[in-house]
Amino acid sequence: MGDTPLADRMLSPAQLSQAEPRYPLSLVFCEACSLLQISETVPPEQLYCEDYPYFSSISSELQVHSRQNVLELIDSRSLDARSQVIEIASNDGYLLRHYRAQGINVLGIDPADGPARVASEIGIKTINAFFNLDVARDLIADDIQADVIHANNVLAHVPALNDFVKGMHCLLKDDGIAVIEVPTIKPLVEQCAFDTIYHEHLCYFSIKALETLFRRHGLYICDIRSLPIHGGSVRVYLSKKQSSCHALTRMIADEQKAGLHHVGGYSRFSERVWELKDELLSLLTGLREQGKTIAAYGAAAKGSTLLNTMGIGRDLVDYVVDKNSFKQGRFMPGMHLPILPTEALTERMPDYLLLLAWNFCDEIRAQQRDYERGGGRFIVPVPKPRILDPIHDE
Repeated sequence: MGDTPLADRMLSPAQLSQAEPRYPLSLVFCEACSLLQISETVPPEQLYCEDYPYFSSISSELQVHSRQNVLELIDSRSLDARSQVIEIASNDGYLLRHYRAQGINVLGIDPADGPARVASEIGIKTINAFFNLDVARDLIADDIQADVIHANNVLAHVPALNDFVKGMHCLLKDDGIAVIEVPTIKPLVEQCAFDTIYHEHLCYFSIKALETLFRRHGLYICDIRSLPIHGGSVRVYLSKKQSSCHALTRMIADEQKAGLHHVGGYSRFSERVWELKDELLSLLTGLREQGKTIAAYGAAAKGSTLLNTMGIGRDLVDYVVDKNSFKQGRFMPGMHLPILPTEALTERMPDYLLLLAWNFCDEIRAQQRDYERGGGRFIVPVPKPRILDPIHDE
């Protein structure tokens, strides 16, 4: 997909005149283990710095999703005040706060200064570090092991996967359980979700690749569930004890049937990305030629990939809105679209709103009912560009 800027590097006004670092963004495939990965690894220190802009608690949908997960595990694992829950990549404490509310001991581990600081301020003890085997051993030396380990939407970000999983195995009690949520390649390919490809996401996992990775380090999938969140993910339950899992067998067979264990299964995906580009640019250009105004919603990394890969700049979209106050007043990487508060929608009333964060379409639409009531229309770019029919209040 060419040389692109770092997707989460929102620019301050002073940085607009500076050269942006760009890195090749190419997706490659391993036929030995069915792992997709990008070809260029950017040093983590450049990706997860003090200005890291992602705060999980911004999404109310994610909060509901996390709380349900926590309450289910408290019940099924009989967790109480004697239990220890650890989350790797705990961000701003979005998940652990639900355990803490039930009186359960929690510990977060996260390398991003800003989110880790926010978590500490609300009483979630957080280690500000990249998780690895050495961190796990240090915790064990302090007599800390986990009844439950969470690692949500982090596995794709890890450059040293084997060391990471070794650390999980080491930190988990013998009768404990690790619960991991990760996007997988089948919905990525089916939805043509190319915008989830960016430099923070080093790997894109098939179920087969996940099973191979975990088994190598003595962790076994005892349950696996499909989730709609983030456009299609799985929740994997890992134990140190081997057991049969019918859902795992079925999902691997489904991948095999879809051709996702061989490189040929991805040829059509590549073609569809460029077809989507032509369709979206044609739609936006046509609206502009009619004199329509267009804004975008969601200053997210996936939005950066879409804008830069498609070449969508100020000639087609005027600005981006986002709820995250940290991003407001900054500019999108590469295309330098200004990022405004969401209130700008009802103040300026653009004719159309391009949903860069299309995976939260329903949540955004519910939040922006006044915009839609005022005549605004939503454009969903993936898996096929389309203008949504307006919702009429009853």
